[in-house]
Amino acid sequence: MAVATKKDKKRKKKDGEWTAEKPRKATALTKKEYEKQLRELQVKLVQLEDWVRYRGLRVVAIFEGRDTAGKGGVIKRITAMLNPRFARVVALPAPTDREKTQWYFQRYVAHLPSAGEIVFFDRSWYNRAGVERVMGFCTDEEYDEYMRTCPQFERMLVRSGIILVKYWLSVSDEEQERRFLGRINDPSKRWKLSPMDLQARARWVDYSEAKDQMFSYTDIPEAPWYVVESDNKRSAHLNLISHFLSLIPYEVVPHDDIKLPPRQKRSYVRPPKSSQRMVPTKFHVE
Repeated sequence: MAVATKKDKKRKKKDGEWTAEKPRKATALTKKEYEKQLRELQVKLVQLEDWVRYRGLRVVAIFEGRDTAGKGGVIKRITAMLNPRFARVVALPAPTDREKTQWYFQRYVAHLPSAGEIVFFDRSWYNRAGVERVMGFCTDEEYDEYMRTCPQFERMLVRSGIILVKYWLSVSDEEQERRFLGRINDPSKRWKLSPMDLQARARWVDYSEAKDQMFSYTDIPEAPWYVVESDNKRSAHLNLISHFLSLIPYEVVPHDDIKLPPRQKRSYVRPPKSSQRMVPTKFHVE
């Protein structure tokens, strides 16, 4: 039997021999094809949510990455068709003075899922490893304690039965600059810019170093990091959602056939529309 060497990293074993494995080529899609694929994946997400409820699973998905990496956008695509009663998005503001005195993970624990729920964290307890570290919002002692505790905390979540998935959305320097300029010039997106975002741009290298350090401590077998290239947003949406679906085995939950009941028949005279405050019909779409 042949012995694999370093040169065989991109090869696979077949019929007792090592053969070259051709790299998989990404499928190029038009916008229309993207929308079709997205729709199909969103239907599968509904089936996954149904399965999570049926089996009483608890799922946590964390989305981290640089500013403008597309965290909010991909979460919107994931949750577009899901039932918000069972699929919640958590995007916490800066901690209050009271929360700053608590155990660091305490305010995040309050948002963890119960049976049958999926929780999507748009940024999470990894704020300490990123913005708090770079901007000096925590002490060296607090940072060191966080790095020791975070892997233990996540292992504890996994041991309790929570399915924990962590995504890092990666965006290039050039693409981030383009998106920042887009936000500056678009009044509908200007709210997304904050002084902290601009500092993140100015401290690109500091954030890179903090991210690499974070990975070295918290990329653990029980809860690994998955990196998603997000310069192309549509590609990132499809790749991430497809990958997320692959991580949680699910089945289509059987349902009873739905039959629409007949409309109630009873004499009743409703008040005229003129007695109500009607919204003016300013637009009519064909």
